[in-house]
Amino acid sequence: MLRPLPLAACLAFALAACAGPEAEAPLADPTASPAPVTEGAWRLDPAASRLAYVSIKAGEVAENNRFDTLSGSVAADGTASLSIDLASVSTGVEIRDERMREVFFQVADNPAATVTAKLDPARFVGLAVGQSVLRPLTAEVTIKGASAEVETEVLVTRVAEDRVLVVTAAPVIVSTDMFGLTDELGELRALAELPSITPAVPVTFTLAFTRG
Repeated sequence: MLRPLPLAACLAFALAACAGPEAEAPLADPTASPAPVTEGAWRLDPAASRLAYVSIKAGEVAENNRFDTLSGSVAADGTASLSIDLASVSTGVEIRDERMREVFFQVADNPAATVTAKLDPARFVGLAVGQSVLRPLTAEVTIKGASAEVETEVLVTRVAEDRVLVVTAAPVIVSTDMFGLTDELGELRALAELPSITPAVPVTFTLAFTRG
């Protein structure tokens, strides 16, 4: 995504246009350094982002699951937010998706889960294009009105001047107890006629952000 031109550059182009055909626009400086990642706000690119988790049933059967609809942003002051459309849960089985939406998440009354965090911009000001940094992250997760704090590490890579990838360095372990979802998990287990569903799941994510 193109960054807006600085005000001085805009004025220079305007004056050149008014001066007549003999005037030439100033050339861009090829040696200019990219703007630091702390300049401006960033918005999630949902098409290039992914949030997934692994569920375990009957003590030994592991299954991949994901959420297909995400949105989010990071403000210039480091305030980060992520919204997860719970109705977009995808388990690979239609009836299981329906039970997750209606029984577990009850999306009619709880359409989204949210994740919020406060980043320290000073820790990213020197991040160059092609460079990665590993940083601890503390975030507050809210599901169905219940909030819990989670801690993890993320690998932040500046893949282009106006594009950043944030990837979990290790899975984030989230359990139903953290959000008061134990009863709902029991309902799922009974409906599926399973001996058990493990209440803790590892969560991984790849989040792509673009500036502007």
